[in-house]
Amino acid sequence: MQENKPVLIVGLGNPGDEYKLTRHNVGFMAIDAIAPSDSVWKKEKNALTTRAQIDEHDVIFVKPQTFMNNSGDAVAALMKFYKIPLENLIVIHDDMDLKVGTFREKTGGGSAGHNGIKSIDANVGNEYRRIRIGIGHPRDFESPIPPVDWVLGKFNADQLKQIQSVIKSINLD
Repeated sequence: MQENKPVLIVGLGNPGDEYKLTRHNVGFMAIDAIAPSDSVWKKEKNALTTRAQIDEHDVIFVKPQTFMNNSGDAVAALMKFYKIPLENLIVIHDDMDLKVGTFREKTGGGSAGHNGIKSIDANVGNEYRRIRIGIGHPRDFESPIPPVDWVLGKFNADQLKQIQSVIKSINLD
């Protein structure tokens, strides 16, 4: 991480009340939990952003407003505008291959079929830090729901508690 440059922390999701608290919006949920509670959000470069000083780092929290499949457009525009190097990008997103209430971190790699990650990779490259939050797969619950509908579905109360708990355990250092 370049110390003299801002850190861009992006939570992936879809804009609009109809997507609030859906599985695909755990990135937005994480940003809402991690950003300071008194944050003032503004619209810029097809995203909602807010800034904070955290442990001597200038941090820009981002919720792209381009819908998931075009998240890379907003991320690339913000990185260019703020001159943020790829190693200062952190993306938080849902992952169907992880059990609900778990998370994994890695730098670089493939998209694993996640369209938001595909979009970011295509726009800025793939060597950035990713925090993947498990939302489970419909097969884990013996559900006949197709994956495309699964990610747009809402968590039940128990799953939501697990998601909130895992978000609290994420360390951004």
